[in-house]
Amino acid sequence: MKALVCNAFGPVESLQVSDLEPAALNDGQVRIDVHACGINFPDVLIVQGLYQVKPQPPFSPGCEVAGVVSEVARDVQRFRPGDRVLAWLSFGGCAEQAVASAADVFTLPDGIDFETASVLLLTYGTAYHALVQRAALRAGESVAVLGAGGGVGTACVQLAGALGARVIACASSVEKLAAAREQGADAVIDYSRDELRDALKAATGGKGADVICDPVGGALAEHAFRAIAWQGRYLVIGFAAGEIPRLPLNLALLKGASAVGVFWGDFVRRDPATNRDNVQALLGLLQTGRIAPLISQRFALRDAVSALQVLSARQAVGKLVVRVREG
Repeated sequence: MKALVCNAFGPVESLQVSDLEPAALNDGQVRIDVHACGINFPDVLIVQGLYQVKPQPPFSPGCEVAGVVSEVARDVQRFRPGDRVLAWLSFGGCAEQAVASAADVFTLPDGIDFETASVLLLTYGTAYHALVQRAALRAGESVAVLGAGGGVGTACVQLAGALGARVIACASSVEKLAAAREQGADAVIDYSRDELRDALKAATGGKGADVICDPVGGALAEHAFRAIAWQGRYLVIGFAAGEIPRLPLNLALLKGASAVGVFWGDFVRRDPATNRDNVQALLGLLQTGRIAPLISQRFALRDAVSALQVLSARQAVGKLVVRVREG
């Protein structure tokens, strides 16, 4: 099959589109003819050997796909060839075929296209788990989203709004903030120009943000935490800036606040039943138009390296998709 192939850990520029042997189908698994593959930050890390999952090369990156079931293992009863599905996997998605555990495959309702489905599970799954299970978000609370122009950021903006929160989008460019406004943000902060702590305080009338979603990390984290509300929840989602921050813990004491870890991948493994409920809730929000993933760029499989380059340079707004099968 044709695939974006990592033959050895290294920079994304070293990847090539070439032939790759399809993975074997084991018990409990489903083989999918991939139509679209969502591109995510873990894909950039995994090809460099910097992710917690380190597959043996050669392999293809890509951890969320949508397509049509072509084969199922004998012990799989929920799916059959011809079913339209979306699926999550650790790697292997940027290829003409992918193999996923049946537990991580979901039926795709009619009316939802493959490209939209291919960007739902990782970023929106992370955002929903963060806001609902980890933050226990309540309608009327304020939610500040750092990195609001990225994939997880735009998902947090949309979902927080859909759940009844007041959303403050924080990003580093006019373009990203304009996109956040279009996704429903009530207020925006450009932290490349404005001091984040003061701007967040001003945007919340001095109270501070009830919930802060942080997929960025780096130097911004402490500035944001200093603008958290009493009994606020700081959601530690990721470190796209590349630096893991070291927060002064007296800030948590003084605000009665919590720093809450959000590890969606392990949540899926430990609590698959709740994750299935989350996915069904997301599909319902999608079908009713309360969320609408922002796909800013689409790439043919032959140009998949370019998608990873855009993401690694932090130039992406919203989500990027590789069209594995055209048409």
